[in-house]
Amino acid sequence: MTPLPPAGELATLLAHGVGSRHDLPVSPFYAFAGAFAALLVSFLGLGLLWSRSRLTGEAAGRPLPAAVQRCADARATTLALRALGLAAYLTLLAHLLLGPDDPARNPAPAAVYALFWAGLVPLSLLCGPLWRRLNPLRTLHLLGRALLRRPEPDRAPPARPGLWPAALGLAAFTWLELASPVPASRAALLTFLGAYTVLQLAAAARWGEAWFARGDAFEAYAGLLARLSPFGRRADGRLVVRNPLDGLDATERVPGLAATLCVLLGSTAYDGFSGTAGWTGTLQTSPLGRTPTATLGLLAVIGVTGAVYALCTAATRVRGAGAAFAHSLVPVALGYLVAHYFTLFTTEAPHAVALVLGAGPGPVPEPPLQPGALAALQVCAVVTGHVLGVVAAHDRAVRLQPPERAVSGQIPLLVLMITYTLGGLGLLVA
Repeated sequence: MTPLPPAGELATLLAHGVGSRHDLPVSPFYAFAGAFAALLVSFLGLGLLWSRSRLTGEAAGRPLPAAVQRCADARATTLALRALGLAAYLTLLAHLLLGPDDPARNPAPAAVYALFWAGLVPLSLLCGPLWRRLNPLRTLHLLGRALLRRPEPDRAPPARPGLWPAALGLAAFTWLELASPVPASRAALLTFLGAYTVLQLAAAARWGEAWFARGDAFEAYAGLLARLSPFGRRADGRLVVRNPLDGLDATERVPGLAATLCVLLGSTAYDGFSGTAGWTGTLQTSPLGRTPTATLGLLAVIGVTGAVYALCTAATRVRGAGAAFAHSLVPVALGYLVAHYFTLFTTEAPHAVALVLGAGPGPVPEPPLQPGALAALQVCAVVTGHVLGVVAAHDRAVRLQPPERAVSGQIPLLVLMITYTLGGLGLLVA
């Protein structure tokens, strides 16, 4: 067990998923060479062996037993999940309002960044879109409507913004996590939580519960990750076990999908970049001050991530390529999230639960993996995510492009994946 770090250091740890990446015992040469080889071999193998689209999206999947379906869809299950989500939200709010302004003694910061933000990754992968039923904002909306005796609005959310509200919400949260001056303070978290809740409930009051699927940043985030779960629903509503790539293929093409994923990718990349010695020095010496400089750095990395994606997809010469291939970024984002937040989730989340249950401040558990194993996990997560992205993009390309261009037309997408891979690994092992 390691001793508990001082409050200031703990706040910094909570704002960054892994801490320093530069002491990981992995040779950069072997990491880069292995990643490049994996992507190139995957691309060539798919070009030779995968000549037609094999993914069937929402039509795929083997139905689960009827008893499982009845239990999952039962009203009692829905009510229990809503009550659980609301209880967790109110507990967090109570700790933010009444607890000490010390991350070592108040579980709220670790609950937000480790248990919730990082924890949505395993929850969504293992259980599918379960957060939709746990979401306390949906429950508050339904309770408010019942208390005020108001019917659900009959107007649907406007289709044109798509996931852009979710992209902006994710950008705001990642700014709080990575660029704000006091990301783990009670005041900062209360301000964000209060403003976010009011905005979401106001939008739902106007457009109904359907707003949350696209307008709630965290539900959209969890829903995209859940596309890679082996459990999902077919178009006919049946619960099924499926190839995760079929679930990924069913991702709806909506405006803002690529932007949402580029915010996830760019913010995670900035999380790694912010730990480098050069950027730390820049933050300390910038005449603009730390927070404005960090904000500009975060926006710049997100912007570069989006620009690279836009350039590479435009080079495919497929109409609407930006939306058509955006789903291939979901496994890429997942790989980065696993690499960057595994340690945070496995150490700080149990510590937060212990504090909620009444345990006093104590040592934070050591990571479950030794540095060598952790480095291997991080590199494998990043490379596997990009390989799955190549597979998803290839299947979509052979569906959209004529056979004579099905392989050559994907070269820009391969360049995109190689660029993202080398950049991500560089932040981990350089």
